[in-house]
Amino acid sequence: MPDQALVKLDIGDGGVAVLTLDNPPLNLNTLLTLKQLKDACLHIAADEKVRVVVITGAGSRAFCAGSDIKEFADVRDEVVPKKLARENEAFTAIEELPMPVIAALNGTTLGGGAEIALACDIRILDETAKIGFPEVKLGVFPGSGGVFRLPRLVGPAIAMEMLFTGELIEAEQARRIGLVNRIAPQGKAFEHALELAGLIAARPALALSLIKAGVRDSLLQDTKAATDRTLADSHTVFTGPDIEEGMAAFFDKRPPAFTASRISRRKDP
Repeated sequence: MPDQALVKLDIGDGGVAVLTLDNPPLNLNTLLTLKQLKDACLHIAADEKVRVVVITGAGSRAFCAGSDIKEFADVRDEVVPKKLARENEAFTAIEELPMPVIAALNGTTLGGGAEIALACDIRILDETAKIGFPEVKLGVFPGSGGVFRLPRLVGPAIAMEMLFTGELIEAEQARRIGLVNRIAPQGKAFEHALELAGLIAARPALALSLIKAGVRDSLLQDTKAATDRTLADSHTVFTGPDIEEGMAAFFDKRPPAFTASRISRRKDP
């Protein structure tokens, strides 16, 4: 009997891939979910047609309410190899996708669900939803990115307060501290994410991939290394396939139509 599909992948004609956590109503992270999530990311990363990814949850109650507590009894004796290592691999696969990733947080976003959101590049939260890391209330802590990705977004003091208390925060506070980029009207997070994805997908794929990698790597680099990286990437885009279209569109006073993939290169004359 084949495994249940807990993660669904749809790739549209416009280069926008939609990855849906499909285990409603809470879309909990199970061991099978983690495997399917990692596999989907590997598939997306290898597809040159994908220019932007949107991750969302099925239904309207939750984006992802964290781990399935029912599995804890089976993994707690060796939680790292059985659970957390797999979770970190799946979430890192999201973070390392070579194109922009938008999280459409369409409902409650807790624990491992919030850690998935942290691994994305842009987060859009439903105005009625709450987000947070309640793991400390179970006697543990976020072991799949929360303790190092959260402070990169909101700063160490706010991150520690959220992680120490385990309290959830509402949408407006999440936006105010920089945890989410935008707030969407109730029931519109996915719609707003698709709209933004379409806008970004029209930008040059090579430049998008270099921007993403450069910004993320800069968090771990000193100024010299970041400068060297920026100069090397600048050479890549200035000798790449998109600059000809960008310049032509500018002088023609029309919107550019970038169609080259992120790994394409301009052919020498």
